[in-house]
Amino acid sequence: MLLEPDAEDEVAYELCQLLGRAILPVDTAGDPGTAFFLGHPAGEFLLTADVVAGQAQRLGLRSSVTEPAGVAGVSLPLADLPVGWSRDVRLGVAALPTGELHGYAAGQGWRWRVQPVPAAVAVTTDDLDAFGAGPVTAIVLALGVGGDGSRPLEVAVERAVRDGGRLRITAALPAGYVGAPVFGVRSDAAGEVGLRCLGVLLPADEAPADDAPNGEAPSREASSDEVPGGGHPVATLDRVLAALPAS
Repeated sequence: MLLEPDAEDEVAYELCQLLGRAILPVDTAGDPGTAFFLGHPAGEFLLTADVVAGQAQRLGLRSSVTEPAGVAGVSLPLADLPVGWSRDVRLGVAALPTGELHGYAAGQGWRWRVQPVPAAVAVTTDDLDAFGAGPVTAIVLALGVGGDGSRPLEVAVERAVRDGGRLRITAALPAGYVGAPVFGVRSDAAGEVGLRCLGVLLPADEAPADDAPNGEAPSREASSDEVPGGGHPVATLDRVLAALPAS
């Protein structure tokens, strides 16, 4: 569904209020990325792009996602966890069961205070079919990279299109966004608009083989120029959920 600009702004603001604390920065040996908590009946997971997980070194601990204040520190070394990412190169996504994260926090005297993206809002095959060829409004909730190295919460309002069997954001996005959740909306038979999590943002122009064709006040990133045939593939959440490891 393609929204009017005012409606896009309203949805983006509400997303940050509802799910801003689902998002974590990932420090890597290469380009930084974003990860997000997903609540699922089978358990809770931290999701990101496989390329981010493959080089991940630390999770940034934003002050808004831990309690009590001042106890957690600024980051969590992933090497301290006994279990690592479950990586799916086919989809381009990695998942980390969060039992390890909660156990680490308890051992350090703090606890997580997060807002997981609920699996109930995951996009379905029917949703994707209803989108048609697009374009549709796609809202990316991510942690960008400031000039001072900070990781501010940002929202990019872009366009997504169907590209054969793929879903693709048609613009190049800033550093730090890969691995972030992508959201859209769909109206039901009664005309009510509902939120959908479209999936996980993948690196620009690097679609995995399976996807080949056949509150906080956010800062809003200016929409980038569209890149015909380029932009960022999205690993759709319906496929991601089907491939999640046992928690």
